[in-house]
Amino acid sequence: MNRLNPRKLLLSKWTAATPHNREKHFLVTELFCDEEGNVLELELQAVLTRRSQRLPWQSLQDAAAWKMGWL
Repeated sequence: MNRLNPRKLLLSKWTAATPHNREKHFLVTELFCDEEGNVLELELQAVLTRRSQRLPWQSLQDAAAWKMGWL
């Protein structure tokens, strides 16, 4: 399990453990917060295709799906 501080995720780099459509490397491009400033979701953008996906920040804690950095 990856230990994360959700407020420091902006512009962080991630590698998909099981790439799909040759999309292996991702960059966090945006954080979505509630009224109190708590991070709820983030936007991951594939480096190769520039396709974006929005997901809960907690999903990056799954070491079987995501690795920190670009490997």
